Amino acid sequence: MCASPLRLVCACLLFRTSLSCFECFVDGSDSGRLCWGHIVTQNNVRNVDACFKKLDRIFNHQERVIEAGRVGRGYATQLKKLLNAEILPLVEEFDEKLNKDTVYEERLQTAADNFIAAASKLPRVSGCFPPCGFQSAGAVYNCVTCQYDSCEFPLDCPGMDINATENSRTQMWCEVPFLLPEDIQVIWRVAEVDQFKEVTAGVDRLYSIPSTSLQHQGTYQCEIFSGQRSIVRLYFYLTVTPEVSSGHTELQEIFDLSLLPGGRLLPDPGASACCVLLSLPLLLTACLTALFLLLFLSLGALYWSSKPKQTPHAGHAARDEDLEF
Repeated sequence: MCASPLRLVCACLLFRTSLSCFECFVDGSDSGRLCWGHIVTQNNVRNVDACFKKLDRIFNHQERVIEAGRVGRGYATQLKKLLNAEILPLVEEFDEKLNKDTVYEERLQTAADNFIAAASKLPRVSGCFPPCGFQSAGAVYNCVTCQYDSCEFPLDCPGMDINATENSRTQMWCEVPFLLPEDIQVIWRVAEVDQFKEVTAGVDRLYSIPSTSLQHQGTYQCEIFSGQRSIVRLYFYLTVTPEVSSGHTELQEIFDLSLLPGGRLLPDPGASACCVLLSLPLLLTACLTALFLLLFLSLGALYWSSKPKQTPHAGHAARDEDLEF
């Protein structure tokens, strides 16, 4: 049998290849005391190694145990309390006492089921929100590694395009979809040549430019800190349109409007193709009507121009002939 100084060594050797909530939270010496009196029923021999394999199967490789342990940050302490509440009474009961493997199987499985039921009631987390940012609130405890799994997203978020007209008000918001700590600090920077220059620092996540000028065009960065840790960096690409160009655009629209018959508005670029197609028959009908009218007038003029004219002398001669008759 394993002597008392060797119990911890036995536990470490048997659990070295894999971890679980059991290995994360139960002391190795307690595991040795628990398995001390494990008797294999088949040959009625005490076998500590078989007991540790049983623990490995019930706690290390049971998916329900691992899933129950996937709690949010700050709840690992509760997991430890729940598991020790099930295991430590068995340690005291089984220490230096012989028990058959069937008893171990039943009692350990009951302890695992009780842990699953209790741990599953602990708060779950919403998880990680892609695509960027250090999200401590989204980290989940992993019984396989005995640590919290972070979101592993990059700190730098994809850039956002902002278009503004000269002399207008421009606002940029440093917003993220995940929960932020209460003790945040926000630093706004603007790109100058090959580096960023700090422009404001504080807790305000809004950066506002009251009257945007062409000099404001460029790349802006918003970085959020909590203590000394950087949480996320957002980027904004500001494009400023001069007022002259904006005025030319408005004049061009008015000019295009004046060219349309009846002062009708230009068709909406977002209008559906069916609306444009419906106006085509009307235009075609108007064109055909004008062509037929022009053709009718041309034929009338041709007819009247080709009809012979009667002279006054010819008229008198005709009347004389009628009188002689």
